Amino acid sequence: MSEKPVKWPWPLEWGQTETVETDVLVLGGGAAGCFAALGAASRGASVALVEKGATVSSGAAGSGCDHWESAASNPCSRISPEELAETMIRAFSRYNNGISHYIECREGYDRLIELEKLGAKVRDTEDEFAGADFRDEATKLLFAYDYHNRTTIRVWGTTFKPALARGCRRAGVRVFDRVMATGLLTEGGRIGGRIAGATGVHGRTGKFLVFKARAVVICTSRPTRLWLFEPELPGISEFRPFPCSGDGHAMAWRAGAEFTMMEKSVKGEWSGLRSFPPYSTGNNHNTWYACDMVDADGRKLPYVDRDGKEIADFAGRFRPAPGQRLYLKGGNEPNGAVYEVQGADTLPVDELLKRGYRLPFFADLTSLPETERKVIWGMMVGEEGKTKIPILRAYSEAGFDPARDLIQSYGDGWKSGAFLPQERQLFGLPGGLFNDWNLMTSVEGLFAAGDALFASNCFGHAAATGHYAGRHAAAYAAGRDPVPPDEPQIRRERRRVYAPVGRGRGPGWRELNTTVARIMQNYCGAFKSGPLLDAGLRMLADFRERDAARVTAANPHELVRTLEVLSIMTNAELVMESCRARKASSRELEFVRLDHPEMDPPEWNRFVTVKLGREGLETGSAALDYYGPLAEGYEKHNPADKQKGGER
Repeated sequence: MSEKPVKWPWPLEWGQTETVETDVLVLGGGAAGCFAALGAASRGASVALVEKGATVSSGAAGSGCDHWESAASNPCSRISPEELAETMIRAFSRYNNGISHYIECREGYDRLIELEKLGAKVRDTEDEFAGADFRDEATKLLFAYDYHNRTTIRVWGTTFKPALARGCRRAGVRVFDRVMATGLLTEGGRIGGRIAGATGVHGRTGKFLVFKARAVVICTSRPTRLWLFEPELPGISEFRPFPCSGDGHAMAWRAGAEFTMMEKSVKGEWSGLRSFPPYSTGNNHNTWYACDMVDADGRKLPYVDRDGKEIADFAGRFRPAPGQRLYLKGGNEPNGAVYEVQGADTLPVDELLKRGYRLPFFADLTSLPETERKVIWGMMVGEEGKTKIPILRAYSEAGFDPARDLIQSYGDGWKSGAFLPQERQLFGLPGGLFNDWNLMTSVEGLFAAGDALFASNCFGHAAATGHYAGRHAAAYAAGRDPVPPDEPQIRRERRRVYAPVGRGRGPGWRELNTTVARIMQNYCGAFKSGPLLDAGLRMLADFRERDAARVTAANPHELVRTLEVLSIMTNAELVMESCRARKASSRELEFVRLDHPEMDPPEWNRFVTVKLGREGLETGSAALDYYGPLAEGYEKHNPADKQKGGER
């Protein structure tokens, strides 16, 4: 007996068009997008924000965050924004976005205070952790990792997105929830032409929207689901939320914007079915830092400092080693010494086994000081994205008691599965849009923030760059007349968007995503070469022409999923073209070319850029320090914001 079709619960508006005019258009309603909208509104611009989901809980920050990094201007910090930003740049051999990370270090704390004013919880106002080593009694701020220099703040991140959504509406921002941005509009419809606005489609009604704008800020997430996709369980395919499919990257690529570092990818140990959620296995990285790790016999795994010297006392895990100015979680010193104090991650599993340690390993919260145990399990796990429900609540309901029980950790400390080399992801300061000191891209009037930028980072980076990009977009829009959108370009985009609707038989979006991931695994895995990449691009082109041209969507929800996968296909091509453009291997970029095996030859220690020009692919390069001195560059482009924190 066949099931009765479910009636679509919203009115269908296929083919209907709504036109919206605004000064600044923000695409993406995550942390960067909300702050971009607030930044533009603070400068008197009319602002429209387009969000594919619901702004109150959307984006990579929608489910929360447990720490706010790089808050160098907070009153307890012993590090200047300049010193912290320079350290972050050197930590990645200068393959980093000096502009965006200096903005993060200089303005990040101001954005946190702005969040607090909007109603988010930032301080330990109930004195829950009074007297703790990581608490400043005067400000009631809680710190993480480096308790001496105090640049990373523990926060109640699950309160942030609701506060931002309220703040946007109070500021007069017109919020278009459940609308997927599909394409950028340019002057004359030309690749590389000045920005005129964007198009979108409503994910519940199917209505087509045209946004006319003087400036556009892309705040969408980095691409995901390129190498890793579980068609049976699509919600757990990536570390970023499932809808973060890199739509902004794809739109900007088609519009002719310049990208860099898109050849960088890392082994997909933070994604996929085998590692979700990554923080469920007890690890000493980020959220769980610095939890004890023990082996099957209860023997503690060693914590060592950057010089490899074992740390005898627990408090020493949170302070720099002798002669060390500061350390960064997840970064390395320029000389290659480990910045972060680590436990099981310090040594390979096989080396630990040679020393007599026995698998499996366990996270041991029971041995920690009470405040440390409480802040890890009750606050950090409770506020970090993807952990409050599946870990804190589920484990607690199952009877887990952090004062009594251990959590098994598979493999070397936190990795919960063995991933193959070809299973990659864009993680660890990946590539993205190339930017100037205004956070404008190579397309005039198109700005970017957060995950859309190259070498993007966490919530603090998204917040600071979002507000900054919004302010500069508003200033740009104030001095220019709008560009009229090109009607033929709008018609072409409407046809492209609606093409999957109403088709008869054909593949669905899941089949497309699975095939793209397999092509990327086979032709753009850990080891690359010119012939492999050429074959992969031919495969993608054939697949687009043969199968993607027949993909079907029965309702607006399926249409959004289908358009996402078409964006994923475009991003796969962008990645492969970037890999072809760098004809040298690079250790920092985790990039290996079998046909160009020399690692980091001096002439290739540069940013390689790619963009779609009017005649096809265009490649270029830029010096790793193309942005010049940090403080001087910032102050030159922000004459009204010269004080230490940007905007107090």
